[in-house]
Amino acid sequence: MAISAAREELFAHLRREPDVEAADLVAVDATDRLLLDEAAAAIAVAGPGEVVVVDDSYGALTLGVVVAGARDVRVCQDLLVGELALARNAERTGLTGSHRSLPLTPELFAGARLVLAKAPRSLDALREIAELAATAAPDVTVLVGGRVKHMTLAMNDVLRASFTDVSATLARQKSRVLVARGPRAGVQPSFPRRQVHPDLGLTVCAHGAAFAGTRVDVGTRALLATLDRMAPDAATALDLGCGTGVLATALALARPAVRVTAGDQSAAAVASARATAEANGVAGRVRVTRDDAAAGVADASTDLVVCNPPFHVGAAVVTGAADRLFAAAGRVLRPGGELWTVYNNQLPHRAALRRLVGPTRVAAADRRFTVTVSTRR
Repeated sequence: MAISAAREELFAHLRREPDVEAADLVAVDATDRLLLDEAAAAIAVAGPGEVVVVDDSYGALTLGVVVAGARDVRVCQDLLVGELALARNAERTGLTGSHRSLPLTPELFAGARLVLAKAPRSLDALREIAELAATAAPDVTVLVGGRVKHMTLAMNDVLRASFTDVSATLARQKSRVLVARGPRAGVQPSFPRRQVHPDLGLTVCAHGAAFAGTRVDVGTRALLATLDRMAPDAATALDLGCGTGVLATALALARPAVRVTAGDQSAAAVASARATAEANGVAGRVRVTRDDAAAGVADASTDLVVCNPPFHVGAAVVTGAADRLFAAAGRVLRPGGELWTVYNNQLPHRAALRRLVGPTRVAAADRRFTVTVSTRR
């Protein structure tokens, strides 16, 4: 069977699950197809272990290069839902064992001659990928694909900091690929980055794809200001959707007797939270886990949950992601346990908090943000 026909047969079986499935949501997009077409010649001559895929959405890139002939493909996906989807799609199509999932470290890129990456929204996320890819084989080719509307000239500049030759393909179906070759000598990974916040008594560490980077956003600051009022008798605490681990680390510093867990589905967030806890001397008292909506936390096992939930998906303001976290908090809290959360005043979260957790009251508010405490029924 020709490679193109085999690829289309593969794509027909791919699904987004465990992510949301809907008629207008796809498991394979135009960027996946363009990246695979641009990479076809390089895939054909790549040896085992010489192809790396970064931030594959649901498995189309990884499994696409496998059916094109690549062997022992290494892949890194920041979001756990994407990693789970790839594993399920590999099983569904009989390709289990054709790839290895690894973290975003130099090991991922060692000896690679071809790197395919979906373009991240963050320039720092792209910078971290480029710096690490520059440590691969001297003749490595890096292909970064994305939707034209999300790609900027600044992405070219980021790639040029690590590679001597950067160009762009023609657009197709509103997608484009940036091509980088010629790793610059002496490029060294610069992540995780660190920033000291004397006003908070914290050092924050962040990998490129971590939300807010080394900054401490306004919402998190609002929660930190209420730390001394949270569940005074708590023995266990969970930072739900922990990001860089600021809340978990602050809890561990302020309340040494509390056993703190921090969880996030982003690999970059988890690595950042571990680094933040270590930088502040509490690595032994903050357990950091990669999971989705506290899936690995037992029901009714936690006294205190803190959460600064996301309220954007791309440019859209949404509530669904926060509602999932609120429901998770309601599940893991013991009766009488507290969820402390912060959100933009325009969002109608109080009704969801009452429904999913229990009685909810305002603990603090200003012109932009509200901090609430919800008590588990």
